[in-house]
Amino acid sequence: MTSSFDNTIRLVMYHKQATSARTLFLRINDSVCAPQPLPQLSQYLEELQNLPVVTHPAALVAQTEKQFNLPAGSLQIEHEFHAQVDTPDGTVTVYLARFTMIDPPRQEVESQGGKFIALTEARSLPSVELQLLRQAYSFIMEG
Repeated sequence: MTSSFDNTIRLVMYHKQATSARTLFLRINDSVCAPQPLPQLSQYLEELQNLPVVTHPAALVAQTEKQFNLPAGSLQIEHEFHAQVDTPDGTVTVYLARFTMIDPPRQEVESQGGKFIALTEARSLPSVELQLLRQAYSFIMEG
């Protein structure tokens, strides 16, 4: 997924099955962060930093829906969740977005190199992404 968007934001996207609560995360190009992976040497920030300007993710959500040929409203930002990562290029804010359809849009994401994975299938991801997924999973299960 390529982007002309601000490099200071990322999305982690997930689908939660309504009947079973099975939660799957979207993995694209060996990362759960979109539109691109976090740079090497990135570190999860336990404490949120006060940033002067934080970009709202709405435009990135719309771009992602378009890329996967999904109808508008297929992704919904979880407004109560955001995390921050320290990267060599500065602080990145990570938002969580939920696929709103009944079933995960597997065919649409596979055509773009994406795959839905369970948390247990994320072991090979960088440690910063594993920390993001743990935070996201806790948020999802508590919500």
